[in-house]
Amino acid sequence: MRTRMRPLQALYFTQFLSAFADNMILFVIANLLQDNGFSPVMLALVSMAFFLPYIVLAPLVGPFADKHPKSFVLVIGNLIKVLGVLLLLVIDQSNILLLMLSYFTVGVGAVVYSPAKYGILPELTKNEDELFQANARIEAYTIIAILTGIGGGGAIAAVTPTVTSSTICLLMYGLSVLMTFAIPRIAGNASIRYGKEAGLFFAHFQKLMKKPETGFAIVGTGAFWMSSAVLRVAVIAWVPLALGIDPKSFAVSLILATTSIGIIAGAFLAPKLIPLQQFQRSILYGFLMFVLIILFPLFHITAVAILFLLLVGFMGGVFIVPMNTVLQEEGKVMVGTGKTIAIQNFFENVLMLAGSGIYYVIVYLGSSISGAIIAQALLLLLFLLYLAGQTKRLVGRRV
Repeated sequence: MRTRMRPLQALYFTQFLSAFADNMILFVIANLLQDNGFSPVMLALVSMAFFLPYIVLAPLVGPFADKHPKSFVLVIGNLIKVLGVLLLLVIDQSNILLLMLSYFTVGVGAVVYSPAKYGILPELTKNEDELFQANARIEAYTIIAILTGIGGGGAIAAVTPTVTSSTICLLMYGLSVLMTFAIPRIAGNASIRYGKEAGLFFAHFQKLMKKPETGFAIVGTGAFWMSSAVLRVAVIAWVPLALGIDPKSFAVSLILATTSIGIIAGAFLAPKLIPLQQFQRSILYGFLMFVLIILFPLFHITAVAILFLLLVGFMGGVFIVPMNTVLQEEGKVMVGTGKTIAIQNFFENVLMLAGSGIYYVIVYLGSSISGAIIAQALLLLLFLLYLAGQTKRLVGRRV
């Protein structure tokens, strides 16, 4: 067991460092937007550039992760992220399109990285229970990275020049690459051909969607990340307006980070609260998440806002971890781990792009940030109602 845990621990730290920098970069760009006189809602537009690679490259990155050693793929993903940060340092930072290009490049690195980070878990665990625990831990490390990247990274970005904060991100990615060398280079499937696999992408997507377990998990995780992506951008704009806090204060990032604390707790407790054989029960926590999001913008009190964000995160953590585990375990057998993660990323980012676009349009047309948050909660409700209608198909299937 000890030899198995060492590579897993290295993977957790590799993921932490990379995800920390991913989230810190968002605050670097948010500060650049403010410094150059852009509206806070423009952050949603820049964020959309990050989601695009997940959609455009989805048919290719899954086969890439399955063809090569996944530890090697992690390195490639991080190096592309480094390129995105370097672009941020040399471009005209007052040009919104160039800022989007920089974040788009970071997104390319993230879409290459993601199938390998999840896809390597079945290779480092020996059964479904170990995989469930590893999923919970990597999700928790990811959220810890989001927490510290948003809280600590956001605070650093607020008080340091762009060159300094960007250099810190570069160091994080570099350390992540070094940690990757502690993960074994397990050979992939060299017979994979990209053209053939890309052509099969949507056939595999349809296959996963047709099976009740995997279809439920794909829709559920997509709905969660859609809401999380929009809420993160919206809260950055909402906190200064509703709570009267300076937009550049590190308090903004610390308040937003409370959601991540909740997700950490939810991810760790998910295996105890939701039996994997009844993973569809996690939908109850999705409905609680909806109620909290729709109530959140109605209270303009800092302590209440923090409590709501903490609870939203907790419900979300319990909601997503069981679905991630089932999708990876079933998808590994059905179409392959890397392709399953790529399909999941594709669907999640289609929804995140759509959700961010809807948020941007609603605010652009004159609605308040609070109104846009409530609209996003109602969109989440539609997905939850769809999932509720699918639960009867799942009862008794996983024994």
